[in-house]
Amino acid sequence: QVQLVESGGGLVQAGGSLRLSCAASGRTFSPLSMGWFRQAPGKEREFVATLSWSGGSTTYADSVKGRFTISRDNAKNTVYLQMNVLKPEDTAVYYCNANELGAVYWGQGTQVTVSS
Repeated sequence: QVQLVESGGGLVQAGGSLRLSCAASGRTFSPLSMGWFRQAPGKEREFVATLSWSGGSTTYADSVKGRFTISRDNAKNTVYLQMNVLKPEDTAVYYCNANELGAVYWGQGTQVTVSS
């Protein structure tokens, strides 16, 4: 089994920055991709960013393009989300996601709160 553990959430003022981390542990892990989703109160979970594990290509939601950057450390099986110029509408629980052939894994989530 694979476990994903997020960290790095917190409270920040609008315009500030946070970096989220997601570390995968458990059995040998060979993801096709890893990424981030978020869910604000009363809303559906939405896609934020994803990164192809083999080629490193990235995709972002329009709402975060130019402000958020997804990156990885292959040796640590860790993916990061650098969030800059945060806005109150970025407030949500952020979930790490990993896709292997035939399986999808989710972390427990980390709260990000952006005050105006």
